[in-house]
Order: sequence, then structure tokens, then C-alpha cells
Amino acid sequence: MSLLDDVARRDSWRCWVCDESVDADMSVNDPRGPSVDSRTADKKARITERLAHRACNTRKGAVKVVIAWPDRLHVVDPAPLIAVAERLDRKGGRELVARCPSRKDAQEAADWLVDRFSRLVPGLPVTASVDAGGGQYLVALATGRR
Repeated sequence: MSLLDDVARRDSWRCWVCDESVDADMSVNDPRGPSVDSRTADKKARITERLAHRACNTRKGAVKVVIAWPDRLHVVDPAPLIAVAERLDRKGGRELVARCPSRKDAQEAADWLVDRFSRLVPGLPVTASVDAGGGQYLVALATGRR
């Protein structure tokens, strides 16, 4: 159980898949209970264990993980965030991740992305920018190589 406690404390008791809190007192057999997601198949992963709800961990074994964009954000063509995270972590650089109808919408998306990436890829210094273009606003994430 010490591995679970250590991983959970490091991840602030938040599920890396759905980004919701994990109840420390919930049974590990409950779908909303804590579990350790081991990423041992990914030899390049800097963090090999992550905290996940039991159901999120089980579900990701059957299907590829998709990090959902919140419904409250007004984005067009949102990028698949797992793929973006992997590329930025591996190569660094800058990547466009969404288009938004207004600067306010784009800034909300940019703020959410920086916060979400702080937990999705801990230790990867990600910044977001909003650029006007073609009557819309483009949201980009950037990082230097670690």
C-alpha cells in the first residue's frame, strides 16, 4: 500500500485520466477508488506510475486514453491532448492545439491547458499563447526541451 500512498501524495490525490479527485478512504475495489496506473510498457516515460480511479485505469486498458476538453470551453478542432503531451515531452517546441471564436474563449482554454498539463506531465514547463488569425484565435502550447 505504500506505493499507492506515495504515488497518490505526489499526484495530489487526482486521477491523471479524468483529473477528478480520488477519495483516499474509498475501497481500492470500488470503481471510484484509488489505483496505481503502471506505465512500464512505455520505456521513455519519466514517471512510470500515476494515480487513477480504478474504473479509469481499467477502462484505459481496453481503449486508448482520451483526455476530454471541458464542455464549458468553446474550442474548434481541439487537439488530442495525450498525443500533444507526448510530442512536447519528447521534442519540445510549440504546437497549435485549438481554435476559438473569441479572445476570451481562447484565453480560458489556454489557462485550462497550462493547469491541466501541470498534472498530465508533471515537471514539463508548458506555456500557452493566444494569437489572432483568420478571424479566430489560435491557442498554442510551448515548452523547451527538458
